[in-house]
Amino acid sequence: MKLAVIGAGIAGLTAGVYALQSGFDVTIYESHSAPGGASTSWRRRGYLFEGGLHWLNGSSPASSLHKIWRDIGALDEQTPVYNRDPFFVVDLQGRRACLYRDLEKLKDHLLTVSPEDRREILRLTGDIKKFAAVDMPIGDLRGLKTRERARVPLSFFIKMIPAFTRFPFWSGRTVGEYAKRFKSPLLRELVSGLVRIDTSALSLIFTLSTLAFGDGGYPQGGSLGMALRIAATVKKLGGTIRFNSPVDRVLIRGGAAAAVRTGGLEIPAAAVIVTQDTLTAVDSLFDTPLREAWIEKMRGNTRPMVSTFISLGIEADLSALPESLVFSTGKPLLCGGREIRVLNVNNYAAYAAHRPRGDSDYAPAGCSAVTSLIPGDSYDFWKQCRENGDYGDEKRRLAENFIEILGEIWPQIRGKIAVWDVATPLTYERYLHSYRGSYMSIMEKGIPPVYPVKSGSVKNLYFAGQRLIPPGGLPVAAETGRRAVQQLCLDTGAVFQG
Repeated sequence: MKLAVIGAGIAGLTAGVYALQSGFDVTIYESHSAPGGASTSWRRRGYLFEGGLHWLNGSSPASSLHKIWRDIGALDEQTPVYNRDPFFVVDLQGRRACLYRDLEKLKDHLLTVSPEDRREILRLTGDIKKFAAVDMPIGDLRGLKTRERARVPLSFFIKMIPAFTRFPFWSGRTVGEYAKRFKSPLLRELVSGLVRIDTSALSLIFTLSTLAFGDGGYPQGGSLGMALRIAATVKKLGGTIRFNSPVDRVLIRGGAAAAVRTGGLEIPAAAVIVTQDTLTAVDSLFDTPLREAWIEKMRGNTRPMVSTFISLGIEADLSALPESLVFSTGKPLLCGGREIRVLNVNNYAAYAAHRPRGDSDYAPAGCSAVTSLIPGDSYDFWKQCRENGDYGDEKRRLAENFIEILGEIWPQIRGKIAVWDVATPLTYERYLHSYRGSYMSIMEKGIPPVYPVKSGSVKNLYFAGQRLIPPGGLPVAAETGRRAVQQLCLDTGAVFQG
């Protein structure tokens, strides 16, 4: 049975591997020349800029998600994983606070930084310990034929009961609202510097507990390395990835997905899995845009997570500095019409100092690659710049502003910038075909919705990708890719094999 998968991001690659293992004839269509989608990195003048993966849920063998990464070839016993510690550092006017993975070390450090926040610190570290028992259940669809059933025992849920009692607290407020519970500005910035302040505090406690659990490491090769390993698994299993082959139409005949059109050619398919951003795909890939209840709910409830990404190649060795630093600026960064006074910088020279043998070089010898993700929905601002003809000039102005500010805290980089790169929301839109140039969704207060992987109006049409479970990310991409193939197997009577 011929299966067409649209998109070679993590969701598409995952779906491709599981479908091939389950006996389908798989072709993946990718509009660009490399796999990975939003999970990617790129080179500029000898510098490698990591544009997707910062830590990986499921990097630890103790995590249930680890099995998926092993199934699809993203990780294996020979793949080194680096767990940086401290995970990141906050520096405000010369005072520092560190996010340590070790829970006792973290507690003692926070109490030293801010004794007046003792009650809140003890409550936070207590909740981190409770949520460290929370794991993503990886099960099978009811009625599915499988070679080896993925069973989720009752004990799996029993151990999570202490965390469930705290769900209302964490799901009922944003990260920014939670941060205000601390008296210390330094601790307020520490808890809000890890994830966006306008997202549900559930995302914060889940991330903190992931790190305390010993998970959330950085695999060898980062984003692109992971994507290339999964793509190699697709090819090893006999699948085909057609790069530089954007699909412009999914053709519906007799109420069922029957073919895809790429490069002017119609290619028959017995089933189609769409892993392109769902919010754009349902409008752009069909002669008549899909209108289903769950799609309209997604359209109305999704707030896109939009950012501007700045990268620098620096002719200076920064390996002695923190790997991830949050700091306040004297002069504001002007980005997208907004003043930014707190910045987060990732320093890959510090990571490279601990890099496993054989990992990719991030910069020439004695040099450093630095990146910064500037949050904020600046899509309309950048779109207006492009229409006005000053898009390139505004990117240069932003880069120069950022370089000037970074030079204030790291004077050794002044005059040492070899290359800069700015990816705006329009870059994400062009590269990913994503809604408003977003790469994830903002997790709202409450329990996040789970959208279906199967169309209710078109037969043999399935969906996967980060948009189906907010906030998205690599775990959601992989889980929905797996679930879409399970649904396909259930519908066709095939035996699912992982």
